[in-house]
Amino acid sequence: MADLLALSTSVIDGHASEKDVGPMNRINFRLSEIAAGIAMVEAFSHCIVFETDDGLVAFDTSGVNGGTKVVEAIRHWRKDRFNSLIYTHGHLDHVGGCGAFMKDAVDNGGERPRVIGHENVPKRFDRYIFTDGYNVSINQRQFGQFSRRGYEIQDGSSFLPQSTARPDVTYQQTLDLNIGGMEIALKHARGETDDHTWAWIPEHKAICAGDFFIWCFPNAGNPQKVQRYPVEWAAAMRNMAAQGAELFLPAHGLPIEGKDRIAGVLSDVADSLEFLVKETIGRMNDGARLDEIVHEVQLDPLVLEKPYLRPIYDEPEFVIRNIWRMYGGWYDGNPSRLKPAPDASLAAELAALAEGASKLAERGHELMDSDPRLACHLVELAVQAEPDNQELHEIRAAVYQHRRGLESSLMAKGIFGAAANESKDKLGDA
Repeated sequence: MADLLALSTSVIDGHASEKDVGPMNRINFRLSEIAAGIAMVEAFSHCIVFETDDGLVAFDTSGVNGGTKVVEAIRHWRKDRFNSLIYTHGHLDHVGGCGAFMKDAVDNGGERPRVIGHENVPKRFDRYIFTDGYNVSINQRQFGQFSRRGYEIQDGSSFLPQSTARPDVTYQQTLDLNIGGMEIALKHARGETDDHTWAWIPEHKAICAGDFFIWCFPNAGNPQKVQRYPVEWAAAMRNMAAQGAELFLPAHGLPIEGKDRIAGVLSDVADSLEFLVKETIGRMNDGARLDEIVHEVQLDPLVLEKPYLRPIYDEPEFVIRNIWRMYGGWYDGNPSRLKPAPDASLAAELAALAEGASKLAERGHELMDSDPRLACHLVELAVQAEPDNQELHEIRAAVYQHRRGLESSLMAKGIFGAAANESKDKLGDA
C-alpha cells in the first residue's frame, strides 16, 4: 500500500514536487489504507471506504468501467458487506460503478447496499436522460484522451449507465447518519454541481469532500457543462476549513492530513474563487462588458503555481465566464451579438473584404505563434466562408492543433483538439 498521506505532505510542504512523487490524480485501482478502518481506491474518481460494526460505507463508486476493479480491490482488504453507498454528487465517474457494488451483494447472497445522496441527484439523472446525445458528444470532447487510454466513463450508447441506482435516501440540507456505530454528518453545498455532498465523520476527524477539491484549479468554469457556483463553492471551503479536520479525503488526488495543512489548502482555494468573484462582479457593477472582464481579471501567477491550484483541468478565465452567466445572463454586452447574423454570412462578408477566404486563413497561420487567439478567429472565419475548401481545412487543423499544445487545461485542450480533428476528418473525406 502506498503512503499517500506522506506523498501529499511532502508536496504541500514544499519538500517534493509532482515530478518527484508522480501525478496527484492517479488511475491505478489500487487500495491504500489511509488510517485504521479507512481505505481509498484510486480510480477515475476514488472510492473511499469506512469500516463499521454493520458493514462498509463507500463514498462514490467510480465509473461504470472501473466499478468491478474497485470492488475487487476492496474485497482484498475487507469481506464485510456493503451497508451504504453515498454519492457525493451525480457525475458519472462517481456513480457509474454502482452496478458492480450491487452485483457483489447478489453474488454473496447479501442485502443490496442502501444508496444515499442529495435530493438533486435524481433530477440530474433525469436531465442526463433528457440531454443524452449532447452529453455523449461533450464528454467525448472533454475526456476523449482518457477513452483512448482505456478509461471510458460511458457504457454503451447511452450516457447514464442503466446499472446506476438512484438514491434510496435523499436529503435537502443536512442528514445525520449512524451506521454501525459510526456517525456521519452529510452536508449539502453548491459548488461544481447543485447536488453536491460533503461529509464530516467525527470519529475519525475526517472530511470526505467529493469534487470540492481536486488537486488542481477548481472546476467552476467548465465551458460545456451546466452552471457552476463559485460563490457557494468558496463558502463551502471556508466551512470545511473551520471544521478542524485532521484527515481530508477528496474524490480526486491524494488525501491530506494535519489540521493546519488542511485548513491552509482549503483557504487558498476559497481565496482564489473569492478574488475572481469580487473582481468580476465589481466590473459588472461598473458596466464593463464580458470581453473586457475576461481580459482584465487575472489571478497572481504564483497562486496558479501551487500544486493544488494549477489550471490543468479548468481555468480562471472559464470561471469568470461562469460568474457572468450566473449573475448577468447570456448577453455579453456587445449589441452586435444580441441578434447576430449567421456565422457563415459574417464569414463570407469578411472573406470578400479580405479578397478571399484564403487570405484570412493564411493570416491566421502567420499569427498562430504571436497571437493564437486571433489566429483561431481568422481560420474559423475562413472555413465558415468556404466549408468545403481542403486547403483551408489544412490550415485550420494546423492552427488548432498548435493552439491545443499551448493550453494548460484539459477542457481547452479537448475543444481545440476536437476542432483540429474536425478539419482532419474533412481532409480524410477528400
